[in-house]
Amino acid sequence: AGEREREKEEKKKKTRDKNKMMYRHAVSMRTSSSLRPQQSHKSTTRTAFPPSRRGQRAAGYDQRRSKVVVNVASSVGSSKGKGKDFDQQVVYAPQATTQMPKATTAPSSRVGARSSESDFLSIIVLGASGDLAKRKVIPALFALYYQEMLPENFVIMGYARSELSDAAFRDSLESRLTCRVSEKEKCQGKMEAFLQKCFYCQGGYDSEEGFDGLNHKLLEHESNYLRHAKEEAAAAGVPGEEGNVAANRIFYMSIPPSVFLPAAECTSKKASATNGWTRVIVEKPFGRDSETSAALNNGLAKHLTEEQVYRIDHYLGKELVENLIVLRFANLVFEPLWNRQYVENVQIIFSENFGTEGRGGYFDNYGIIRDIMQNHLLQVLALFAMEQPVSLDAEDIRNEKVKVLRSMRTLDLDDVVVGQYTGRTTTCDGASVTYPGYLDDDTVPEGSMVPTFAAAALFIDNPRWEGVPFLMKAGKALDERHAEIRMQFKDIPGNLYRDKSLGNNELVIRIQPEEAITLRISNKIPGLGMNLNNTKLNLQYKDDYRDFQFPDAYERLILDAVHGDKRLFIRSDELEAAWDIFTPALHRIDAGELPPELYPYGSRGPVGAHYLASKYGVRWAQSK
Repeated sequence: AGEREREKEEKKKKTRDKNKMMYRHAVSMRTSSSLRPQQSHKSTTRTAFPPSRRGQRAAGYDQRRSKVVVNVASSVGSSKGKGKDFDQQVVYAPQATTQMPKATTAPSSRVGARSSESDFLSIIVLGASGDLAKRKVIPALFALYYQEMLPENFVIMGYARSELSDAAFRDSLESRLTCRVSEKEKCQGKMEAFLQKCFYCQGGYDSEEGFDGLNHKLLEHESNYLRHAKEEAAAAGVPGEEGNVAANRIFYMSIPPSVFLPAAECTSKKASATNGWTRVIVEKPFGRDSETSAALNNGLAKHLTEEQVYRIDHYLGKELVENLIVLRFANLVFEPLWNRQYVENVQIIFSENFGTEGRGGYFDNYGIIRDIMQNHLLQVLALFAMEQPVSLDAEDIRNEKVKVLRSMRTLDLDDVVVGQYTGRTTTCDGASVTYPGYLDDDTVPEGSMVPTFAAAALFIDNPRWEGVPFLMKAGKALDERHAEIRMQFKDIPGNLYRDKSLGNNELVIRIQPEEAITLRISNKIPGLGMNLNNTKLNLQYKDDYRDFQFPDAYERLILDAVHGDKRLFIRSDELEAAWDIFTPALHRIDAGELPPELYPYGSRGPVGAHYLASKYGVRWAQSK
């Protein structure tokens, strides 16, 4: 039995080491572009055009006539792949390219530099005493540390207004740290070592004095490490080698939006790295509409460069969302079908089976459209619908996403349904159970009309997706919890089998929970007759990848920020394009022009959502 356990542990260790090696290789490939000089970008100003004048949307693109020459490695030889490689020049026709806004200032000369293994890293969590930091950010850092994904030399510095000692801060974190990996007996040692790297500094988010004190504490840790590096270099007979060591800083803004700009200003003036790069991770919400979002972006640009800012949307870090690009562009079977000729509709669904549960005060400031649709689901849509990028470099991918967003029609209020959940009493195991309504939450203002459910029909006016409805639905207190993308294909022309009950082919990408990719097909039932049914080709991640670890979205995104990989972060012009789609409808909803329909807690949502889908000949699909 002991030998079997040792074999099992050895197998798990090999799998973990393999995953680590593969990830580091992928990161090195994705971030290789950061070694090249960054291209200068010219800022552009968008004009809001009516939906019918989509041709004028090109005004937001760079239309300079230029040719792009790409070296394509081709292989010639026998069918077995033997032969010589040669470089073939392919000239592509000029295309409209989306421009990234130009940064205004550069506090550090090494903003975009890649880190080396000998560099020192300080991770500063602003709002460290808050729920998000303790529940998501710092546990994600611990998971990365446990898997040896963080640099060897780092500290975590919590910063908040609360008065805490280093010991009290560590005590508050310890109960939140868990071992996601299997070697539980080794976890405690790792946890203690991690906590010894956690420190705390008290101060206000708009206090230059507080950030000056934070900077002094960081400099103490950095100077101690650099002194140690100097001693090691001298002992190794290579004096002066410590001069190549950088002290980099990442600031994670886990703070209310109202103090983003003061904190960014204080960070830039008092706490930026002097011998390395500085990066700032900003949490959503990024404003409430186009105007407030632009004000936030302009405010950040006064103190930070665009290259320094990492706007995080944790949904982009989910496994199946990141897999969208692979599924599309690494599988020949899908790409030819991924267009209006074969696709009837696309449904992007987000459903939660619980209400606000005491968070109504925060939620009431934004509502379901701002909280879920305009960011999470719209980002998924952009990845799903974009054209193939030139490369996997961050800017190439984000350029294609922006093109999709700028090709979308402004959302019309006639294509929106909103709802709000009410209380419901039911019987469970013989006992009466009452589920409170949204207005029963003590933190929600009395008589609030903020929607907790929304369904919308969106359209992309480009050659690939012209006329295909993208139906989006998000809601709280519904019948089940799940998030998925459904692409329903058109009817088969001249179909030999007239059985309408079979339905159409459908590709389902289940994002959460129980990640899966399913292709629904028509198939013959075994037997002597010719009976058909609807079945599925089913990839269940929990079964097919049971030996692999599934990282939390925050782990992946924080690690990408450490490596300077911005593929899964939102660019400022991308944010602008996203808000332009929703802002007119949001203002009319805020003005009371579309009151929410009521729906009971635990139901499938308001009836109006079904009428909206039927307007475009679509039925909302069931998740099972």
